Parts: sequence; structure tokens; C-alpha cells
Amino acid sequence: MNRRRFFQSSIAAAVAASLSTSQAAASVLQALLQVTTDVNAVTGNGAEVTLEKAALQELSDSLRGHLLLTGSEGYDKARRVLNKSIDKHPALIVQPSGVADIQSAVTFARERDLLLAVKCGGHSFSGKSTCNGGMQIDLSHFRNARVDPATRTAYIAGGSLLGDLDHESMAHGLVTTAGTVSHTGVGGLTLGGGFGRLARRYGLALDNLKAVDIVSADGGLRHASAEEHPDLYWAVRGGGGNFGVVTSFEFNLHPMQREVIGGDIIFPISKASEVLKFYSEFSAAAPDELSVELIMVSPPANADGVIFMHCTYSGPANKADKVLEPLKKLGTPLANTIKGIDYVALQSSWDNSDPRNGGEYMKSGFTSGISDDLVRALVENFEPHPERTTTALFQQSGGAIGRVPSDATAFVHRYSSHNLLASGAWEPNVDRTPHINYIRGYWKELESHTRGYYTNEVADEAQSIVNSNYQGNFARLLEVKKTYDPTNLFRLNANIRAA
Repeated sequence: MNRRRFFQSSIAAAVAASLSTSQAAASVLQALLQVTTDVNAVTGNGAEVTLEKAALQELSDSLRGHLLLTGSEGYDKARRVLNKSIDKHPALIVQPSGVADIQSAVTFARERDLLLAVKCGGHSFSGKSTCNGGMQIDLSHFRNARVDPATRTAYIAGGSLLGDLDHESMAHGLVTTAGTVSHTGVGGLTLGGGFGRLARRYGLALDNLKAVDIVSADGGLRHASAEEHPDLYWAVRGGGGNFGVVTSFEFNLHPMQREVIGGDIIFPISKASEVLKFYSEFSAAAPDELSVELIMVSPPANADGVIFMHCTYSGPANKADKVLEPLKKLGTPLANTIKGIDYVALQSSWDNSDPRNGGEYMKSGFTSGISDDLVRALVENFEPHPERTTTALFQQSGGAIGRVPSDATAFVHRYSSHNLLASGAWEPNVDRTPHINYIRGYWKELESHTRGYYTNEVADEAQSIVNSNYQGNFARLLEVKKTYDPTNLFRLNANIRAA
């Protein structure tokens, strides 16, 4: 044991002995991982490499956070993502406690050309926030949210969840667009776009992003805003995780009352065609303050399917009845839960129903309106299954989202009226193959009605399709990628590279 490690271990042991709880003691000792062997790993291109124990020990000793190897306490929890069908094993996991740890991890990965995954909330349904044989940077220990009400700005640490942002901002009567599931990572949501219950009123999450601090592939920390590194600032707003690890987000906030009108109006799936046609017209005429999602779902175990609209109205309460009046045209629903509700509570109302809590496969695409032909394709090809939750979902866009020029940020899909998703979800012990095959087949019947897809929902698309999805912004994105990540260290995303 070298002198530095001897002193570190001695200090840690002394501190641990003085702590009042075993949990606190374990926290101190965990940070001082003793590496006992070399570790096999893979590079970004899949080549096998050996990480020498001395180098791993040096990395571990440099961190205030944790280095986890196979068998370490917390390794199995850290490597997993929300989609339980994803079961990958990184060679090493870094859990940074601050920016310096992130810089150390990125530098270590770049110097060895390691396959690198970055995990915030773990919501990537295709598992791009974990990996086999590479390094995972798990930001779950790097969370903080602070609000300056005077400037209406939120400062959010890179590993924070949407619930952190909502809780702190709403305490001051302020909000910004922040998804629909509170345990989603701020980073993943924002960098790819950032839909949410308030997006039609205030724009996408990235439209409210004032600046970021980001660790690029060279290990350097940069502040990107309209004034500093404007090319990088443009690119991170829609280019996903291609350019580095964002350590801090600065968001514009907007005044809003705490109570909104929200909830579901639910009908039997036998009324699917009628409800879909109504939704097409109702959502097209909606004011910016109204967001309406439509979900057609068939649960497993041969349970009855339903089709419902999830409404959020954030405008003046005395206008809500008039805005929602057209819903009565559909007749008596199975249930209607639309009422006054605390906005933060509404934001967490889907937390336990997210299909990614099990295994899932999904396809998605943007639409410009909902035609009768699309309605027919959705209904006629929708198939329940006793082992699968089958879902077709429309997430409404338009409003403030569509009033931003397509080249103002890297997010190009400003033309869309809705994001259409088709998904299958199943329990982890179920054979996934027939369900994936069904969703792929279902999507073939729907895809011709779409144009482009949400980059946050990238899965196994060919590189040419990924590139074309950035449309007119791809060439500019590629130049920014070459500047800040010339070796493509950050590749587990909707990756920007030549086909």
C-alpha cells in the first residue's frame, strides 16, 4: 500500500469510527475501493482492452464519489435502467459527486477509448444509458436544484430529476416545461427536446434553456450560452448527449398558479375510432394552455382495453369549463377524473404507470395532423395480447413549440402536431421476441403517416436514418461534433457521425 493510500485509509477508518451510524461509515469507506485485479473492458469500436489495476486504483483514489466494479456494493443497482429487459454489465461505473469527478471519468475513458454510457434517470428505453464492457457514468449522486426567483432562473445539477426541478420552482410560483414523469432525468429529456404538460404554452424544455456547463470529450469544462460557445449551445438543444456530460442547466422560469385542471376522461376501447376522430379535431383547436394526450391501451391478462385523453389546462380557471366543453360530445365516459389539482402532484401522477417500469419496445414518429387513414390503421392493426400491454399514444405538440424556427436550435421537428408512439410492454420473465415483432409490424402500418421521430426515442435505427432525422440541421451538427468530440467518445445516443 502506498503512502497516499495508507493515509487515506487511516483517515477514513478514524472518521468511520466516530460516525453515529453504520450507513454513514459505509459511505466513507466505499469511496476508498481497493482494486485487486486488472479488469477486461471494450472500446467504443468493440475491441477488447485490459484496464490495469494500478490505473483503476488511481482513478478510484482521485474521486470524491465512487468507482464501482463487478461485485461492488451498489454495482447492480447502478448498472440497471428503467427498462427491466435491459441487462448490461459495464466494466466499471463512476458515480461522481461533482464536476471534477466527471472530468476525471471522461479523461480516463477518452485516454483508453472506452465505450462510454452516461446515465441520469435511466429512461432510455433502448438502454443507451448503460453498456456492456465499457464505462458507465452514473449521475444519480449528482443532484441539486436551486431557484433564483428574482431572475426567474433555475440552476439544476446534471444528474437531477424532473421532480427536483418542479418541486423547487413551484415553491416560488414558477415553472418551466418538465416532462410528464417526475423520475425522468433532466439531462436526457432536455438535450433531445423536452416535451411536457406545459410545452404548448412555454415551449420545449430546451427552448427554456439559457445555458449549460458541459464536460466535453477532452475533459474540459465549458460554459455554453448565446454569448459563450454559441455553436455548442445551439447543438446541445436537440443534439442529445453527443457533445459531453452536462453538469449544470440554467432554465428560464415562468409565473404560474399552483393549481391546474388535469386528469383523464376514459372510454371503452370499442369507441376507439370515434374518440380518435374527435381527438384529431379537438387537439387541433386547443389553446396553448391546453395539452391533451391520447392513450389507447390494452392491458395483459385479457383485461378490457380503454382509450382515454389526459388533459392539462394551465390557463385561467374561469375559462376551463368552456375550453373542455367539447369533451361532452363523446357522451358518458367510463370515468372522468378531470378536476383542479396541484401541478406538482399531476407531474408525478404517471410515475408508476410508465411502461418502461417493465420490459418495453417502442417505435415513434411525428405527425402533421391525424388523418382518417391513420385512425383506421391504428384501430384495425391494434392487437391485445395476454402477456403484453399494448399501447398507442399521441403526445400533442404545436403551440409555442411550433413557433420556433426549425434552425433556431438543433431540434428540427417544429412542424409536428403530435408525436405518435406504439409500444409493447411485458414482465421481465416473458419472451420478448413476439412482442417486439408485433410492434415492428404494427409500426409498418403507421410509419407512412409520420415524418421524423423524437431523438430521445432512438433505438436500433440505421445510421443513415439517424442522420436524416436531423434533417436540415445535420451538417451543422456534424461540424460541432467534430469540434468537441472528434473521436466520437459520446456515441450511445442518437449519434451524429458520417454514415
